Amino acid sequence: MTKVLDFGEVSEHDNKGDCWLVISGKVYDVTSFLDDHPGGDDVLLTATGKDATDDFEDVGHSDDAREMMKKYYIGEIDSSTLPSEPKYNPPPPMTTSVEDQGSGNSFKILQFLLPLLILGAALALRSYYQKE
Repeated sequence: MTKVLDFGEVSEHDNKGDCWLVISGKVYDVTSFLDDHPGGDDVLLTATGKDATDDFEDVGHSDDAREMMKKYYIGEIDSSTLPSEPKYNPPPPMTTSVEDQGSGNSFKILQFLLPLLILGAALALRSYYQKE
């Protein structure tokens, strides 16, 4: 017998320790998958509290990813309890402690700083050659 879940109950599972998603009328408990998701856990966490079908389909998941979803399936959503308007869930705030930031933030900083360093070097060289 398939378990039918109320959206109110599903939407309470919206954090890193307890994360459920609604995709194509099915409910998935993806808590154990958060650390392994190729797009990072923030992508999944921001998809809670709404019907995440469009978010899931927009990415273009592979057949393997769709097959993998089966092990996280916990039931069907009662479609009459879904909100009429999708609710925007902003990503969780960034942490400020160095221990929590990890290498992902270092990469983002490098993506920002590298073009500035190249531009600075180019301007310095231009200035140097204009003086000669």
